[in-house]
Amino acid sequence: MTTSDSILSRLADTLETRLPSAEGEVPADSYVSKLYQRGPDAFLKKVGEEATELVMAAKDANRERLISETADLWFHSMVALAYYGVRPEQVLDELARREGVSGLAEKASRPTS
Repeated sequence: MTTSDSILSRLADTLETRLPSAEGEVPADSYVSKLYQRGPDAFLKKVGEEATELVMAAKDANRERLISETADLWFHSMVALAYYGVRPEQVLDELARREGVSGLAEKASRPTS
């Protein structure tokens, strides 16, 4: 496992501890717990906001903001993944599956919905 993989795994582990327990208990001083309490609309809205901020940073060619906004987008995406019971390792496995495959061919192989 690479350093990047382990950072993602550790973050996912932490995010999972912020999910409400069966008893509905959540850490009171946690930003993520508060997002989870407000429901999917709250953290999905953050994903959209961070994606927009990433686009703006890229359009401005602002390297520092590009890095920062990407980190924010990844973080909030991981909040969503944890909520839906998806581990980052599963996303990395999917990226590994696609490695070396033409983007056009990969897209064509997806089932139509």
